[in-house]
Amino acid sequence: MPGRQPARRDLNSAGKGKAPKPPRSAAEKAVAGRTAKADAKGAAKKAARAGKDRARAAGIPTGVRHAAPRPRSGDPRVGRPAQEAKGLGGEQVEGRQAVRELLKAGRRRVREVWVADDVEHADIVTEIERLAARAPAPVRYVSRARLEKQARTDASQGVLALAAGLAEADFDALAADPAAFLLCLDGVTDPHNLGAVLRSAEYAGVTGAVIPRHRAAHVTPTVTKAAAGAVERVPLALVAGLPTALLRLGERGIWRVGLDQDAPTSLWDLDLADRSVALVLGAEGSGLSRLARQRCDQVVRIPRAGALESLNVAAAGAVALLAVARSRAGGSP
Repeated sequence: MPGRQPARRDLNSAGKGKAPKPPRSAAEKAVAGRTAKADAKGAAKKAARAGKDRARAAGIPTGVRHAAPRPRSGDPRVGRPAQEAKGLGGEQVEGRQAVRELLKAGRRRVREVWVADDVEHADIVTEIERLAARAPAPVRYVSRARLEKQARTDASQGVLALAAGLAEADFDALAADPAAFLLCLDGVTDPHNLGAVLRSAEYAGVTGAVIPRHRAAHVTPTVTKAAAGAVERVPLALVAGLPTALLRLGERGIWRVGLDQDAPTSLWDLDLADRSVALVLGAEGSGLSRLARQRCDQVVRIPRAGALESLNVAAAGAVALLAVARSRAGGSP
């Protein structure tokens, strides 16, 4: 009919004039889901192949599982392999430095090493791959998403390792060392602080660390990363109670030095010569417990020159450990 306009379709910006698609059926959704999964699996395989190609180009064997070497024995600082696993932890190690030191130390079995397929192939990553081949431990190249899902820290740096748990060192063996330099932790619960103070302890040359079995942090992925490999080098002994352990150390003639900011004696006045010593650090906030303090032969403070009243246990521990090491070497702190 003249003047009559054809009916307009309802247009919208999203559809750009096209009629909306009918909703998909359940069968179509299932097919689409399977297709997406297949595509993701294919992408993961492609990424893994790319990682293996990089490793082969560097002369590193991949994908081969070998029998793991037996733990070394005879060294009291290493602890007893039979005591592996329960209390200490350490089965998952994250971060490039921590994984490299795990492989370099060779003191426990490494089940496998995971490397993100998109990781920047820096020198340390290539070294990790070579150390894994030498261990031997298989290297798995996985997607970044899968690695981060497995990770328990905020920054795995694209590398993690799965290993046997840390072996507990024998407390009596550590105490029997005539040159003992022990770190005793009185209820440190923050894993970042534990890892950091263990790193300082290894740097200062301690012969072992003593940790309560209860109400204290043990070795988690956060600890291994913050320690940057120190957990592989510092023998760790778990004890039922620290005050009792301090009593036993005193019976063996080990000089027990506690750190407390309210102590009258300065850390700089500490004179240890070459005697065996145990440095005792208190918990975050509360410091040394009453009984642990009573069991110390000497309690010292870090002299303060600034306005802040205290340091956290990791920072205070670093200062005190190096001061004790210098005093034992015959120098003034």
